[in-house]
Amino acid sequence: MSPQSLVPVILCGGTGTRLWPLSRATYPKQYWALAGSGQETLLQQTQQRLRGLTRLAAPLLVCNEEHRFIVAEQMRQIGVDPAAILLEPMGRNTAPAVTIAALQATARGDDPLLLVLAADHVIADAARFRDTVSAGLAAADAGQLVTFGIVPTAPETGYGYIEASQDLSGAAAPVPITRFVEKPDRATAEQFLATGRFTWNSGMFLFKASAILAELERLAPEVVSACRSALEHDSADLDFLRLEREAFAGCPSVAIDVAVMEQTDRGAVLPLDAGWSDVGSWSALWETASERDDDGNVLRGRVISQDSRNCYLRSEHRLVVGLGIEDLVVVETDDVVLISHRDRAQEVKAIVGRLEAEGASESKAHRRIYRPWGSYDGITEGERWQVKKIVVKPGASLSLQMHHHRAEHWIVVKGTAVVEKDGHQELLGENQSTYIPLGARHRLSNPGKIPVELIEVQSGGYLGEDDIVRFEDRYGRSDVTPVPA
Repeated sequence: MSPQSLVPVILCGGTGTRLWPLSRATYPKQYWALAGSGQETLLQQTQQRLRGLTRLAAPLLVCNEEHRFIVAEQMRQIGVDPAAILLEPMGRNTAPAVTIAALQATARGDDPLLLVLAADHVIADAARFRDTVSAGLAAADAGQLVTFGIVPTAPETGYGYIEASQDLSGAAAPVPITRFVEKPDRATAEQFLATGRFTWNSGMFLFKASAILAELERLAPEVVSACRSALEHDSADLDFLRLEREAFAGCPSVAIDVAVMEQTDRGAVLPLDAGWSDVGSWSALWETASERDDDGNVLRGRVISQDSRNCYLRSEHRLVVGLGIEDLVVVETDDVVLISHRDRAQEVKAIVGRLEAEGASESKAHRRIYRPWGSYDGITEGERWQVKKIVVKPGASLSLQMHHHRAEHWIVVKGTAVVEKDGHQELLGENQSTYIPLGARHRLSNPGKIPVELIEVQSGGYLGEDDIVRFEDRYGRSDVTPVPA
């Protein structure tokens, strides 16, 4: 990493509950393909739109440790080798995340520029975005803390605003910041737009690593102290850096805007007009979509629309038919169907709160659960039994494990699997099966070049996922029990 490098810092936290039932805690919106052609996730698009920037270096990604394998896999899919994937043991807002990234970027004496980005934004005009970033480089090199203010398209009351020291019309370089303003009422927002000095607060930044660290040391020293301790006592975990839990837990939870940008005299704002959206609701996805049919509908997945207008219809699995409907959001997932008027889509967050209060599993997780080796789907269950579909990626394997309370039958329906059972191995092809008795040490591996798919039938007195004793695990999961000599 050269001192003049431009290092993307992609913040991957957040659960995006307003895009439930697709976005959930175990698989939030930034890891879904929600915009554009539908081929790349929001995280992948965040990285891909940087291609063509001068001085661009490998990214630093900051994510929750629960999502580490999702992040690594999505970067692998687009051919990106991150400089590091930093794992937060719990969310502590953006100031600690930026601090950790800045400390990591300067750990070997370098002092690059950091381009701080959220992983869940949509930007329609990537070329204009790159041009705007380039326009901020000189100011950031000179020690200014640059933020990108979104040129308002309406007097929105759902965003914070940034006031510049002068009219921003035609501004080609960052302008000093006068103040940050929390979400205003509509009349105030209209007054803001009339002045030409206000932009929406995007939460994207550009600054030299040493410059932001100096202001953090001055304005939020407790954040720097906790983050430095968490990073000094981190542990390497495969391709990840796992921050020390106790030290990071002691870090204040505060946004970088509050900790630094609202107090510093080095802040500057650069207007960005590139079709930005924070994808805050299903209605926002409908509004920003470029692919609508002649009736104003956005259709995703296996959908049929007839005599329907201005709807967002999305299917992840089953056929969804919209017949004679208007202004609705319909989202089908493996276990939930959401039907909402577009004007009420923001209220989905309250529904998630109700489900959480009831302890409903649908509030946090999908039926399909992703693991570093692949995924599993809970198909059906009854008293003392359940059926799952397991998919194992080529070259991957589950941990060597055993269960105290359940036995399992495995039936291979696609590919070839190697089954290790109490020290003995067998090769299973399609339509072959094996039985794993309660207490047997076992492991499933895929030696082939295509995914292995199998049906698992579990039976026993307790079928929870915490009934797993791991003896060996190639993915560094922390609950491995030492194998007796």
